[in-house]
Amino acid sequence: MFEFLAKGGVLVTPILFCSVLALAIFIERVIRFSVLRKRGRFVAERVATRIEGGDREGARQAASESRSPMGRILAQGLDVADQDRETFETVLAHATEEEVRDLSRYLQALATIANIAPLLGLLGTVIGMIKAFMVIQQMGGKVNAAVLAGGIWEAMLTTALGLAVALPAMVAHSWLLVQVDRYEARLQTGVVRFIKSLGRFQES
Repeated sequence: MFEFLAKGGVLVTPILFCSVLALAIFIERVIRFSVLRKRGRFVAERVATRIEGGDREGARQAASESRSPMGRILAQGLDVADQDRETFETVLAHATEEEVRDLSRYLQALATIANIAPLLGLLGTVIGMIKAFMVIQQMGGKVNAAVLAGGIWEAMLTTALGLAVALPAMVAHSWLLVQVDRYEARLQTGVVRFIKSLGRFQES
């Protein structure tokens, strides 16, 4: 297998490196999201319930103990709950953006891999075709079809390999973006629940 891939030229190595890196990013993000699904699922409801019951310290403890993005956001919100509304909302918005940015970590790298892998493959093909035609020129144009076909398929190998890396990377990137959007919506729902409960507490 490696001998077959080696016939594609020097650019096979960076394309294979891109495939390994893309796979590592995907696995790391999948593990990250699977952990987050178990953490902080009901923390917003627990915090809101304690706030509505007048237990502000208990709400802070519930937020801190969750060790989840939702818990960290609510903990920051509780720290500035007594300040003016603009400061309170700004802190919540900033904390949410920070958590979403953390969730989106490495996704740009995955998108870059999906973009450059086919270009590396195309570059390898162009280089291979140049070498093939140089050989034809050196032979004075007297070359049979078998020799020409052999040079061409070796040149096309990098394009096929680049596409084989890029297509799964694009699918993985799109799937991970959906997961980020879903979790962001979950965070925003929790923040709204928190704001409403805090408003009820302040009005009582």
